Amino acid sequence: MPSCDYLVVGHVSQDITPHGARPGGSVAYAALTVQGLGLRPCVVTSCAEVPKDLLAAHVKVHCIPSQATTTFSLTEGPQGRILQLQALAASIPPDSIPAAWLRAPIVHFAPIAREIPAEAIRRAAGRFIGVTPQGWLRRWEADGMVHPSVWPQAEKVLGEATAAVLSIEDIDGDEALAAQWAEYVPVLVLTRGAEGATVFWQGNAHAVAAPAIAQVVDTIGAGDIFAAAFFVRLAHTRDPLAAARFAVRLASASVTRPGLAAIPTPEEIATALASSR
Repeated sequence: MPSCDYLVVGHVSQDITPHGARPGGSVAYAALTVQGLGLRPCVVTSCAEVPKDLLAAHVKVHCIPSQATTTFSLTEGPQGRILQLQALAASIPPDSIPAAWLRAPIVHFAPIAREIPAEAIRRAAGRFIGVTPQGWLRRWEADGMVHPSVWPQAEKVLGEATAAVLSIEDIDGDEALAAQWAEYVPVLVLTRGAEGATVFWQGNAHAVAAPAIAQVVDTIGAGDIFAAAFFVRLAHTRDPLAAARFAVRLASASVTRPGLAAIPTPEEIATALASSR
């Protein structure tokens, strides 16, 4: 039996927000989300210090030592979120992922700053492979300002994956690019914030609406919560549309709380399950 049910690989981060500094990174949001769904998560990361939230939740973490933790400053501008990379942790070599953890039924590659080599995905062959390519779609200037980037290895990586989730911001609004990438992977989801998501599946694009939220507190991490919830439900049901409805519900609820407090509650999970059937 594998020692975990859901392996997620990528950097944890320190996020400097207008409300103060706090831990983040796709792996943190994903691990805590799947734990709330009843799975045993494992995290492979690189950082100077593992976030206390993961330790307190007894998440298994394999950390590659690094003098720094990947750190972003996040502000909101007229065109959306503005990121500046302030520090970068060590990369995550493919052979640093514990072999026993690669036997997890679901393996999620979640880079945030190009820290995972594309060839790492081959180590998870035969598993359900989820990809959130956000970190492969970023480049940064000498001053750390982050901008959208081309992804030459898209076909290679997506061709090995079971499903992928990315946001409209990740591709700078280029919906034609999302449609093109959808040809490489069985299921691709393009998240659209308050507008819900588009599921590309079997040659068609399916719109999934999001519920109205009266007060949005913080959208950071909502996409990561969506992705983790989507991968879990897709692996369980094999129904991309039902999985997307479930994930949209949880991601929408998450924006009412800041930081890792956005992780779905048992009540939210029960409601999302009932409404997604």
